[in-house]
Amino acid sequence: MGGCQSYPSATETDAIHNSSDPNHEKLGIDNNNLEERPYLQKQNVSLRIPHADMCLLTTRPPGVDEAEWLATNTIAFFKNINLLTSAMSEFCTPTTCPVACGPGSTVYVWTDEQGKKLKCSAPLYFDYAMCYVQDLLGDEDVFPTKSGTPFPRGFVFLVQKVFLLLFRTLAHFYWSHYRETLALGLHPHLNTLFAHLTHFCRQHALLEPEDTAPLQDLVRALQQHGYS
Repeated sequence: MGGCQSYPSATETDAIHNSSDPNHEKLGIDNNNLEERPYLQKQNVSLRIPHADMCLLTTRPPGVDEAEWLATNTIAFFKNINLLTSAMSEFCTPTTCPVACGPGSTVYVWTDEQGKKLKCSAPLYFDYAMCYVQDLLGDEDVFPTKSGTPFPRGFVFLVQKVFLLLFRTLAHFYWSHYRETLALGLHPHLNTLFAHLTHFCRQHALLEPEDTAPLQDLVRALQQHGYS
């Protein structure tokens, strides 16, 4: 986890399932109590990086092209979340996280380029995700770096897919590794990064309500504590 290996790419949005397995709690979801999730506790949710003005960070400056603004922010979010993924790699292993899961009964399933759904461990799923995004960002036909080169048709759709994968990465950290982020003192950074990402996605219509539903309670809690 945290490195880019040669994995198959996805051509469609990867699937999300809600498991009804009564033993699902054993699948790496042992960091949170469903009654009282630690990332919602006041002393944790209130901590953030100071002086982070979400409106200022996410609003497109006058005169800046919409696609350029999306591209610049997509690259920045990927770099920040990839760094966090690397920091958490020793805790997210096939043993601790045999299934890529999010809050509640959410399970993430990768879909390869042949349309085959792959139920895999969390580190493998997020390696797929990070490698897919990294390859996309490095593709000059999708994210052109030469001045005057147009962005491709369907660019926004690809950006939406990237943000879906980035959101799922953070959702897994909150659900399965939040106590480790507390121990490392990374929770203010995680809160700020998550609030920034969700605010940006709302402002630019990049995620559907069902995409963010697993952490909607956290979105509301952060808004109540001034992350807006």
